[in-house]
Amino acid sequence: MSERLSVERRLVLTNFRVHERPHIVVDAEKCRGCEMPCVTSCPAGLYTVDEGGRLAFNYEGCLECGTCRLVCPREAVKWEYPPGGFGVWYKFG
Repeated sequence: MSERLSVERRLVLTNFRVHERPHIVVDAEKCRGCEMPCVTSCPAGLYTVDEGGRLAFNYEGCLECGTCRLVCPREAVKWEYPPGGFGVWYKFG
């Protein structure tokens, strides 16, 4: 039987080829006053709230699942796949 890997361990073993142009753009103005479900829904933890209550985002470790786009009640997330050959490269399933 194979060893079960935690999500954190799987993320460490995942490779990313980052394109210079972000494939996700967040309109922070639309996020003001929002409960920001993207913060709790992103499996890679790329959405955070800074000390001032503003949304901070980093696209470079994106798992390309599209969850942020689906849970955003204000349509503040413009999401698309990165160009061919870029993005996440999974090693384990």
